Amino acid sequence: MILGAYETVKTARSGKRPTGADYVRNTVSSFFELHGDRRFRDDPAILGGVGYLRDMPVTVIAIDKGHTAKERIARNFGAPHPEGYRKALRLMKQAEKFRRPVLCYVDTSGAYCGVGAEERGQGQAIAENLMEMMALRTPVISLLIGEGGSGGALALGVADRVWMLENAVYSVISPEGCASILWKDAARAPQAAEQLQLTAECCLKNGIIEAVLPEDDLGSPEFYSRLTDTLYDEFLRLRALSPEELTERRYNRFRSVGRGFC
Repeated sequence: MILGAYETVKTARSGKRPTGADYVRNTVSSFFELHGDRRFRDDPAILGGVGYLRDMPVTVIAIDKGHTAKERIARNFGAPHPEGYRKALRLMKQAEKFRRPVLCYVDTSGAYCGVGAEERGQGQAIAENLMEMMALRTPVISLLIGEGGSGGALALGVADRVWMLENAVYSVISPEGCASILWKDAARAPQAAEQLQLTAECCLKNGIIEAVLPEDDLGSPEFYSRLTDTLYDEFLRLRALSPEELTERRYNRFRSVGRGFC
């Protein structure tokens, strides 16, 4: 069923959708979690570690919102602090060292905007990820599984392939935030959602992503098996490229975003 833009936003935010941890658990075997940014602390909003995608060693980084109230509080509702992004970058650089592909699962309303996060350099942490991921000499695939909000999502979105589930969203700002800024009325969020072109269909049309993945059987064993096969096959294709080819193609990919916007 085709949903309107704001209905898609509400679907993407649903607490019934699988979280980043669910995707890690069901697509990666022998997962071993790694903690901390080596500067401040571990950020539970970002789950990261190493495991196997079928028989392929991979580094996996997932933003996790949690399911229950207790889990959501522990995961800071999927809003990472700067140390979360620094942890992610540490793991990506480690993956680069061993030429291990990087798989990112993205689901966040945005980076945490509290005073502490700003004091510890939230903007710098995001910017550093953007810069380093652009030149990362190993394959990267980012999959938006729910919300893709602002720089908080983009910090894990500079990849060779950016894919979205059909009811995920990807936007520079939330519809409510956009409506509040433009019209001083958050109630106009549905109108803002349409204007932001944040659905997977619009992102594909505008060249922001490469593929939209169906989710009719979202969360089922068949869904995860199909997703694992799709990711595995794409990583095989990307691994056939030299590091120089990878980085050149990634650079050109992002340079071309926005041309011919609808």
